[in-house]
Amino acid sequence: MSLTRGVPHLGRRLSRWMALLSMLGLGAVGIVVYLVFDTTLSARQKEMLDQKQQALIHVLVDDNIEHRDKSLNHVLTDFLAGHADYSIRIVDSNGAELFDSRIPGLRAEHALHRTFDVKITSLQSNHAHDATVTLVMDRRPDDALLRTLAWTLFLSMIAGSLLLSLFGGLLVRSSLRPIQSLVTQISELSARDFERRLDGSRLPQELLPIVTQFNALLDRLSDAYRQLESFNADVAHELNTPLATLISSTEVVLRKPRSVDEMRDVLESNLEDLRRIAGMVGDMLFLSRADQGVGARETKVLSLRAVANDVVEFYEAVTLEAQLTVEVRGDTQVHLDAPLMRRALSNLLSNATRYAESGSNIVIQIGTRFQHDHTEALISVTNTGTDIEPPHLRYLFDRFYRADSSRHNGERNHGLGLAIVKAIAKMHGGTVFAQSAGGKTTFGLVLPVELES
Repeated sequence: MSLTRGVPHLGRRLSRWMALLSMLGLGAVGIVVYLVFDTTLSARQKEMLDQKQQALIHVLVDDNIEHRDKSLNHVLTDFLAGHADYSIRIVDSNGAELFDSRIPGLRAEHALHRTFDVKITSLQSNHAHDATVTLVMDRRPDDALLRTLAWTLFLSMIAGSLLLSLFGGLLVRSSLRPIQSLVTQISELSARDFERRLDGSRLPQELLPIVTQFNALLDRLSDAYRQLESFNADVAHELNTPLATLISSTEVVLRKPRSVDEMRDVLESNLEDLRRIAGMVGDMLFLSRADQGVGARETKVLSLRAVANDVVEFYEAVTLEAQLTVEVRGDTQVHLDAPLMRRALSNLLSNATRYAESGSNIVIQIGTRFQHDHTEALISVTNTGTDIEPPHLRYLFDRFYRADSSRHNGERNHGLGLAIVKAIAKMHGGTVFAQSAGGKTTFGLVLPVELES
């Protein structure tokens, strides 16, 4: 089945609409022209009928010698000479017909009537008597002219619509060529060439936002693809070393009989590597569940200071060994998932401990800030050490990302700690941030949670 079946064709749709709109436009113009012409012609007919009426009245009441010597039929016949589209019927007050030149077969819808009373002077004497005159105008020539005009306008509308549709279709096809060029450029993109971008230099301005947004999408995809490749390589590297150690140590043990103590030493060593692998797999499973939209369980009101103190106490041996001190400042009562918050603070403190200068102080700062419609809780961990360059800050919460591969302890950490912090913040509907300047590096969370009233 074709994927394009049932999908509207933009060029054909524009051509059809252009044809329809041109037909409607020309039709409207034709109707207006016809109505204006019809109205003007009707007004002209009435005006001419008024003039004929006045002239006829003048002839009928005229008592000059020239008209006295002529009969009524003779006078009216001379009056109608050269005006075949007019007819007259005169009836006296007694109902007697004095003159009738009505056109045979003229129907009422094709005639314009004017009836009026007049005093007719007798041609044999000076006596005047009343009569009713009906003046009729034959509108058939004008109606034929209107029909001719209507057909002319109709045919002009059809011909104009066809011409506009033809040239409009060519114009639409020409205007859509840049889209075809854009489609060609997109079809030439591949996952092997993430550096290539769409060229919008020859495209119309209407398509430039699409090109800009698509190139931005390619940038994001390129970053994600590189991150995925790096992620796969890092996972393979992180799992390869302990697995190789486990395999080699097991092979060595199995080559010849060993004592229980030797077997115990090997198993204890293998157990350490297995725990590292299990920890990495557990972290990856946690991130996978977070990516699937699993949320935090806000079970109770917690003192963040108490949570931080628990984490500091857990890391006391590590900080003493590194000759570091840890200080917790501030407090707030919030609804949080306690285990997740402990894990996030533990990862932040572990990261700060690894990169803090010996003999320095690590500060865990807890506070709140008020927005226009909610309150946010801020938890940050700051250590003293080498600054991180600004371009790296936005990637520090990505999986397996290291700003500097040469930084110490890098081989002992699989690079998922800060990614888990970001996932925990997301599960609470919050965000993370990183700052590094003046020898101070800060990582933290912003959690939009309700304070306990």
